[in-house]
Amino acid sequence: MTIPFFFTIDRKKTALFCIVWAALLFNGCATRKAVSPALPLYRSQTPHAEHSRHKAAYNRPYQVKGKTYYPMTSAAGYEEVGTASWYGSESGNRTATGSRFRSQRLTAAHKTLPLPCKVRVTNLHNGRSVDVLVNDRGPFKKGRLIDLSQAAARRIGIRGLAKVKVEYLSSLE
Repeated sequence: MTIPFFFTIDRKKTALFCIVWAALLFNGCATRKAVSPALPLYRSQTPHAEHSRHKAAYNRPYQVKGKTYYPMTSAAGYEEVGTASWYGSESGNRTATGSRFRSQRLTAAHKTLPLPCKVRVTNLHNGRSVDVLVNDRGPFKKGRLIDLSQAAARRIGIRGLAKVKVEYLSSLE
């Protein structure tokens, strides 16, 4: 008498099944304690001093993919020509300044400009400009100067990549 093939036992598959089953069983027994964020007991009387402290924190040197970036301490007179791209899929994520990224706001990301600041981005192909708030770090792809929000890119007619001029306007301390 022969045993049908679907009744044969494969030791590797059985062992894998047992390991997965045990992992699911023990994971289901684990308890997790809900943690609520600590609320301040009182409201700060000096919001500008607190803001300056945070500003210094996100303007420190930082590393991405093994490369160290040194944010500018002052961008007065800054003007640069380079390639712009746009991003919109990060909507809802936190920016470097701690605010939520919204693709429909006029914002941008730059590797070294002081945060937050305002810049004018001009599409050199069509001459259209937009003033944006730089509140995030990036882009970290080679050859890119600035990442614009989807709304900012649309405003100046960028659908993918474009050659732009970035001019520093002011700090938003």
